[in-house]
Amino acid sequence: MKSFTEQLWFETPTRRAYINITPEVETVLKKSGIKEGLCLVNAMHITASVFINDDERGLHHDFDKWLEKLAPYQPTSQYRHNNGEDNADAHLKRSVMGREAVVAVTKGKFDFGPWEQIFYGEFDGKRKKRVLVKIIGE
Repeated sequence: MKSFTEQLWFETPTRRAYINITPEVETVLKKSGIKEGLCLVNAMHITASVFINDDERGLHHDFDKWLEKLAPYQPTSQYRHNNGEDNADAHLKRSVMGREAVVAVTKGKFDFGPWEQIFYGEFDGKRKKRVLVKIIGE
């Protein structure tokens, strides 16, 4: 069994964003040379997420509105974590959206269902954050 690891970096100009990172992760898969196995894509920051879903702008808008209702950013005083920071809502949003995605690799390609894509979700942006891509297989 072989393994391959690479890091991707993202810095969004906005506090919240949803980025389709499928092309970047596919590039890592090609570099790995692995044809059969598994690919882990993991947000390495506690206020960011990696998830799989449809690349549809309306859905991303719906995620954003729904998450903001569940864990609103304002007023920041509502959160105990926000003493010196103002990102408690981002921690909660990440907990809902998840920290990683695992995708099967078959014949050198991702084994996605219809419409599935890999996304980076940012909930406390405007700074550089890392995503780990680890592929194992043969």
